[in-house]
Amino acid sequence: MPSLVPQPAFVLIRPQMGENIGAAARGMWNFGLDRMRIIAPRDGWPNQKAVAMASGAGRLLDEAQIFDDTPAAIADCDYVYATTARPRGLTKPVLTPETAMQDARKRIAAGGKVAVMFGPERSGMENEDIARANAFISVPVNPEVPSLNLAQCVLLTGYEWRRDSVPVDAARVDAVGDWAAQIEIEKLCDLYEERLQEAGFFFPEHKAANMKLNLRNLWSRMPLTRADTQVLHGIMRQMVRWKENGLPIVATVILKGRRLRIRLYRFATDHGLCNIMKSKG
Repeated sequence: MPSLVPQPAFVLIRPQMGENIGAAARGMWNFGLDRMRIIAPRDGWPNQKAVAMASGAGRLLDEAQIFDDTPAAIADCDYVYATTARPRGLTKPVLTPETAMQDARKRIAAGGKVAVMFGPERSGMENEDIARANAFISVPVNPEVPSLNLAQCVLLTGYEWRRDSVPVDAARVDAVGDWAAQIEIEKLCDLYEERLQEAGFFFPEHKAANMKLNLRNLWSRMPLTRADTQVLHGIMRQMVRWKENGLPIVATVILKGRRLRIRLYRFATDHGLCNIMKSKG
């Protein structure tokens, strides 16, 4: 059974390819639409190619209503939109998909029944079908390639319906884990400032205050999670550890009357490996 959510019916007029019917069904299902009506499919019904292309939207195809002609398919509708790429010499309101779906929502909320018609792949809708529509839906496409694939047009219209029905942030960041608290950012900033001060980064001295201000502003501008701050703390700890353990220790020794300079490098590894380089003094 179709869902109880009020929504428009999508009417495919004489679709030619089962693959396009299946792709259209999948596009509808992506955006929560499940009322498909099909008028005289060229290759008959049911269509295995449509089922294969639907990829998870098979239930929608199982429940699709099949009609012999357009008047029967839209007989119970109060308002009908026709998707078309070309002006047909008929006077009708022309709406973008966004405006059309906003209008459809208002009509459905008022108790009306709405349908959106999509024409066959090769030539689009005939004037006899278009004359039965109350308004056009026209997509502002490249005029040199004005025709959309059937499934593309269904997907685009379905997206506009969904976008108007589900609150969506225009932009957001999905954090994995919790966002870092202000105190955690502050401690991170303090750590880097302290270590960079020890390393002589804030030079020359008369620019140090402004450099520290810019660094603090950089941290506050970054959307960091707690995991991010832990990684950055770890990076700094490892760098400090490398500095403390990895600087060369130079020793001069006397071996059998010859003076040798031995340079020892202690690397911060799990095994505390040492590399010894010898040079004549």
